[in-house]
Amino acid sequence: MSFSIRSAARADVGGVIALSDEFASYLRSLGDPSKFSFDAEAYLRDGFGPSPAFSGLVAEAQGQILGYLLYHEGYEVDNAIRLLHVIDLYVRSDARRQGIGRALMQEAARVCRELGGEQLFWAIYKPNQLAFAFYEALGASYVEDLSFMRLGVDALEPQRRTAEASHP
Repeated sequence: MSFSIRSAARADVGGVIALSDEFASYLRSLGDPSKFSFDAEAYLRDGFGPSPAFSGLVAEAQGQILGYLLYHEGYEVDNAIRLLHVIDLYVRSDARRQGIGRALMQEAARVCRELGGEQLFWAIYKPNQLAFAFYEALGASYVEDLSFMRLGVDALEPQRRTAEASHP
C-alpha cells in the first residue's frame, strides 16, 4: 500500500476524529473506563491557533486518513533531555501491517530530533497487548520504575486558600 505522512491540518478534523472514535471503542472493548472526550471541537481548539497544546501527523492514501499520531514537546529532568510525548497513535484496523504505524513513529522521531530532542515517550493502556507488541517490535523499552498519576487542578483549590489564609 502506498501512503504518505504529513503534518495534521485543521481540515483533517473529520478523519482524525473518526479514527479517534474507533480507537476509543477498541479501548472500551478492553475495559478502559476513560471518558474519551476528544472530539472535533477539542481537536480544533487545542491543536491549532496561537498556542496549540499538541501537534499531529497523519498517514493518508488517496485522500483518506489511515492513521494519526498526536504529540507534544516535553522534557526529562533526570537525563536533562528534550523529548516528544506521543499522546495518541492509531492506525485504521483495515490498514494495519502495512508499515503505517512504524512510519508515523519514524516521522515523530524525525520531528523530535529537529526540535533538539532525544527520545519518544508514551503510555499504553495495560490490557492493550497489540500496542505492547507493536512498540516492542520497534525496539522500545519499558520504564519499569514509573507509574503515572493524575490530579485535577481543582483538587488543590481548598489547600491553596488555606495556605493563603495562613500567610497574610
